[in-house]
Amino acid sequence: MVDSDGVTHLTDAPNDPRYVPLSGSSGTESGWLRVPESGLKGGAFAREIRESAERHGVSPQLVEAVVRAESAFNPWAVSRKGARGLMQLMPQTANALGVRDSFNPGQNIDGGVRHLRQLIDRYPGNLAFAVAAYNAGAGAVDAYGGIPPFPETQQYVKKVLEHGVPPQVAAKAEPPPPEIYRYEDADGTLTFSNVPPPAASKKIR
Repeated sequence: MVDSDGVTHLTDAPNDPRYVPLSGSSGTESGWLRVPESGLKGGAFAREIRESAERHGVSPQLVEAVVRAESAFNPWAVSRKGARGLMQLMPQTANALGVRDSFNPGQNIDGGVRHLRQLIDRYPGNLAFAVAAYNAGAGAVDAYGGIPPFPETQQYVKKVLEHGVPPQVAAKAEPPPPEIYRYEDADGTLTFSNVPPPAASKKIR
């Protein structure tokens, strides 16, 4: 039923002659309850994602990828651990970010983007670490010195980087391998180290 204000009403107990049966067998099948597949391709949250991303200097595609991975664009999503909304903010994180209503799409996205911006700044030049920290927490990333060895986090990082940044940028998200030096002591002992040794040493990688 559509009322005089143009608002659509759905019910399983119609009490007004203006209600008409849906053509499909369910609200989801008919399209009324379908979650948008993409926030930037005509989805309901495209404007919020774009505006928050631009305001905080984060790629809109990256924000979209995080929202997709976190909640599949469901603003009412609640995880087993209590994370809420589109960008799955934990209550304490939301409180620290000044988000009063985590189920409000605009507030949730803006808070999530600010949190993501903080993590990007925390791990400059390493987007993979920032994305991992969004999922597992910065403490875990710091403790392991990189992406934690959690299957969920590793899959999460892969999924977000695949959808959130161009392939050539994602390829640069991992840090380059460390330089390895080879040098020989006076007694003939060979030493391999990532610490630059005396000037006579030879870099092998």
